Formats: sequence, C-alpha cells, structure tokens
Amino acid sequence: MKGLERNAALARRGVFLSVAVLAAVWNPSIGSTQQPDPAEQRVPVGGRWSAEAVGQLVKVIESARAEGLDPSAYNLVGLRQVAENGQGPALDAVADAAAVQLAHDYYFGRVSDRDDMGWMIQRPAYEPQELAKGLQQAIASGEIRKFYASLLPSDPRYAALREALAQTDDPSLRDRLRVNMERWRWMPRGLGDDYLYVNVPSYKLQVMTDGASVASYDVVVGAPKTRTPMLASPTNSFVVNPWWNVPASIVKSSNLRPGKGGYQFKASANGGYAVRQPPGPRNALGKIKFNLANDQAIYLHDTPAKSAFGRDERALSHGCIRVKNIDQLAAQLLGEDGGDTAQFDEALASPATATLRLPRTWQVYIVYFTLDGNDPTNLASYSDPYGYDAQILTRLDSRPIGRAVQVAALR
Repeated sequence: MKGLERNAALARRGVFLSVAVLAAVWNPSIGSTQQPDPAEQRVPVGGRWSAEAVGQLVKVIESARAEGLDPSAYNLVGLRQVAENGQGPALDAVADAAAVQLAHDYYFGRVSDRDDMGWMIQRPAYEPQELAKGLQQAIASGEIRKFYASLLPSDPRYAALREALAQTDDPSLRDRLRVNMERWRWMPRGLGDDYLYVNVPSYKLQVMTDGASVASYDVVVGAPKTRTPMLASPTNSFVVNPWWNVPASIVKSSNLRPGKGGYQFKASANGGYAVRQPPGPRNALGKIKFNLANDQAIYLHDTPAKSAFGRDERALSHGCIRVKNIDQLAAQLLGEDGGDTAQFDEALASPATATLRLPRTWQVYIVYFTLDGNDPTNLASYSDPYGYDAQILTRLDSRPIGRAVQVAALR
C-alpha cells in the first residue's frame, strides 16, 4: 500500500518513470544473470520539460562524445523530433528516458554487467536516491548542464584521459581511452587524499599522500586463470609471521594432501580438508600480510618466491597481491603517523606471529586501468593481462536507448 500511495503522490506531481523504465535504466543489465548492484536501485524521476531545459539536455547529450559515449545511444534524434511538437506528455516521456539514462551512465558507468570482469568495488547504496533528487532539481531549475558536469569523475586521471581523447583521431587509441574513462565512472567519486593504489596491469602499488604518489612498490598479481578481483578495502593492521589458511580452490588445484610440504590438515564436514600453512621460510605469505576486508581471501603479502619480481609481466599469483619489499611498505605506513617501529623490528626478529596496528586506517584500491596517469600527453600504457578492454568496448557500444525503455505519463 505504501508503494501505491507513493506512486499516486508522484503521479499528482507530474510525469514519472514507470517501474519498467527504472528496471531498464537504473539496472541496464536486465535480462542477464547478474544481480543488481545495490547502488543501482530503481528510483522514480520526473518533471515537466521546458523548451530551454530540453535544449540544454540536447547539448549535454551531444557533448557526451567528449566523455567517450555515443550520443545516438540516448535517442538524440527522437528527442529532437518530439521537441518540434512542443511541450507535453510525449516530450516529457522521451526527455525523461534520455535524461535518466545519461545521468546513470555518467555517474555509475554505462556497462553494468561487469561481474565477469572481477569488478567488486561497491558504490554507496544511497547514491541512486541522491542522483534522482539532483535530476529532479536540475529539471526544475533549468541547470541541466551544470548537473551533468557534476556527475562525472573529478579525479585528474579521468581528466587526463578526457583531454587525450579530445586530442586524437586514432581509432585504436580512442577505444582504449574510452574504455578506461568508463572504468573511472565505475569508481567511487572520492578516493580520499591518502590511500594505497594497486593498478593490476601496471604491476605496481603506489602510496598516495595528498593525492600524489610518494612511493611505488613492484607487485605480482593474479594469473589469467586465477585473476585478482578489483576491490576497495580498508587496512589498519598487518601480521608478521602469518599463518596461511589455504583456500579450498588452491587445495584442490594444487592437490594438497596430508604430509605434504609441512601443511596442517584438519578434516572438514564436507569430506575434504581445512588446510593451514604455519609461519616459516616456505610460507606462501612470506613474513608479512596486510589484512583486507573481503570475501575473496585477497591480501597484500610477502612471498618466498622473490624471483617473480624480476619479470616484466607479473600476472602469476593465485589472486593475491604479492608486494616486493613489503617490510619497507609496512615501515613507511607505520612511520607516516609516528607508529611504533621498534615493536615492528622486534616482531620481525621473532618467529612468533604478531599483529601490529597501523596508526591510522588506509584505504586500498585494487583497480584495472590499461592507460593511467595525470598527463594527457604522457599517459602510462600497460598490457591487458586479463583481456578486459575488448569486453568493455563491446558492451560500451551496445544497448541503445529506446529498445527497452518505455515511459508512462500519469496524471
């Protein structure tokens, strides 16, 4: 009953988008097996479109090409045609559909079916509601262009990609730039000033302070068959001399059995084994493991296999991020805010397992950009170890508006 009353109230205020529209627009992967992102809920948006507001919307749609998007995907021709007939429900319906779709694509990204590309970075659940309110206010105030400009990533790395796109006519380069701009639209809108930034194709971990890289560490990432997922997680502690709780997938793929390699085995309820590896020189996590909050058993950790850091292409792990000189990283993060480095030295000298807290929490971003950097004339270019670029490009250019979107004008 509450939902019906709410719809009736919205109807009395003017035009609003139907449930079918919102299913298609806020969750463009309708029809796929992917579960909707919590940050892409179905939120009604509506308003009366003046001639001036429609004119602004047309200009915004035309300018979407500068953001690596195809203006024709937002029914630009249809919007112009219906606008010739003047204001009314037909114009409101077409303008609403185009406006909502473009707002979604600017703020959340056009490609929603990205689970199979390991993208697990979540956006806050309240964002769709705020986006809907902002669009309603922009339609009412006529500040359409200002509203859409506010939806795009403000990170200088996105701005660099955008500028580089404006400066090139090379089709291949334009495709790569567009793909990486799309990835930035998937990202949270504020990364913070201080964080750890692991760009998988770069095989680097960067310590970012006040938005600038102050240190870089070589890393090994997941192999193509055991890919590292993209995730965001806080870390506020690390373990010296960690135990390794071996994931069941690795137990199976490595054919681990009791008596092998010093592992400890305990029978599990499903007839298999729970396997742990004690601290020591053969431990797969090495001397140090940074704790991350995720359900994929992904950590930043040391490794006894130091030779892997000497390779140019370092997609070799079971999924975790192996960090070269991780003891230096730990000391750096401890020293940033006057942490107890003496306690750290004692822990390193002891064979016992010890957990040390960092003076403050650092956000860790594990991301995937094949073009990256702040300088549009000198972007770092990386290989695509997981082959994701082509997948994104195909999805980026599919699903034109109008096939799935229908608008109901209710009085």
